[in-house]
Amino acid sequence: MTGHGVDEDKRATLRRFAALGAATPLAGLLETGSSTEPNVREAIMGYLVATPGAHFSKIRDDLQLGTGETQHHLRKLVDAAAIESHRDGDYRRFYPSNRFDAFEQVALGYLRRSTPRGMVLALLREPGLTGSELAARLGVSPPTISKYATELQAAGLLSTDGGYALKNPETLVVLIVRYADSFDADTVAFAAEAADLISVQ
Repeated sequence: MTGHGVDEDKRATLRRFAALGAATPLAGLLETGSSTEPNVREAIMGYLVATPGAHFSKIRDDLQLGTGETQHHLRKLVDAAAIESHRDGDYRRFYPSNRFDAFEQVALGYLRRSTPRGMVLALLREPGLTGSELAARLGVSPPTISKYATELQAAGLLSTDGGYALKNPETLVVLIVRYADSFDADTVAFAAEAADLISVQ
């Protein structure tokens, strides 16, 4: 692809997400006095509305921004209280401000990881699965399941007393259904199954 094509693709991506950002209640905080910066900030804001819990590299790569450019605009958005962040292990994840409580932020962070998301989906479909059953369904090793189960328990998303059981499964289903398109095809399939079981506010 030529440089011109890359630029056009980037502009189209920014315009698409900027339309979402401009529609948020905090859009007025995104004005910066520059003719170009508000569009980038609106795009980041719109992207986070559609993809809450995304970490820095994902925001940068999906919006085709430079590292310094991403750092600059995220910092300005945090300073304007338009977005907030939460440390999740090696990642700092970003969310629209005042939209998610602590449990939801942690849940979204783990849902953005492939294996924990697969564990949550499997346990929502079949509560009471064992570690070995989860490993077989996800195609990973039992120690990998054990590692993430320990993390999910420490994060308050999973109980391991007498087997694996999700905490607040109703909230997890709502988050999955609402943001399914920002995860993967299996999540979209689960959301289609679950959508008629809940009322998404």
